[in-house]
Amino acid sequence: MYDIRPDQSVELLKALHVLTRDGKMNQDSRRKQKQIAHLFQFIEPMLQEIRQQNGEIHLVDHGAGKSYLGFILYDLYFKKNAGSGFVYGIETREELVAKSSALAKTLGFEGMSFFNLTVAESISSPLLPERVDIVTALHACDTATDDAIRFALAKRSPHILLVPCCQAEVAAALNRNKQKMLANPLAELWRHPLHTREFGSHVTNDLRCLQLEAHGYQVRVTELVGWEHSMKNELIIARDQHRPNAKAAERLRQLLETLGLQELEQRFLVSQ
Repeated sequence: MYDIRPDQSVELLKALHVLTRDGKMNQDSRRKQKQIAHLFQFIEPMLQEIRQQNGEIHLVDHGAGKSYLGFILYDLYFKKNAGSGFVYGIETREELVAKSSALAKTLGFEGMSFFNLTVAESISSPLLPERVDIVTALHACDTATDDAIRFALAKRSPHILLVPCCQAEVAAALNRNKQKMLANPLAELWRHPLHTREFGSHVTNDLRCLQLEAHGYQVRVTELVGWEHSMKNELIIARDQHRPNAKAAERLRQLLETLGLQELEQRFLVSQ
């Protein structure tokens, strides 16, 4: 009735406020559940492939927030496949880490761990495994998605799944440089404030895709669910092909220069 599978934990869904105390679901929760259920369809084949190859899966959810994604993935896959692997949630808000850790303990989700770490700390932290198989970031706001990419590239994760959200950094840079760029007809694409925000969001994901391709990943961009369920609906799926792409790297540099975004080179042009 609510796109909930028979084997899902009702206790978990109530704790995540996907279900109310009396087991009902509001429209916002229905959208959230639909997004995660659809994302699971993309992730499940990867989990099975990794398990066959390595015997154990290491999944890191970066910018985990309340860890909706990590908990539901664990509930749908890891719980019924005992010993299949571990889910790690990385979050900079200590109070959310504490709540997620307590919930995992209550539910008996022994393969889940949560850490209060910055992206730089997470890359070198001994709390996380050297081998990371999948990095996810679901609605990690603004530069938190880029933090997830930075972590995934540092760990050379074979699989990356991103659903970006609330991207403001590029739009702010476009706005700062708007006056000096107006001589370029392309600046008409972001001259109006609303267009600055929308164009900035689109460009951000273009830059991310080129960055991943430059580092040797095959990138696919698709919808997560129908637009009626979420306006933050772009799903970026990247698979490591171990083939660095110099053309993509050059395209990335050219795009930054063309749009007057050279100040963001350090964020997007991570050394290969």
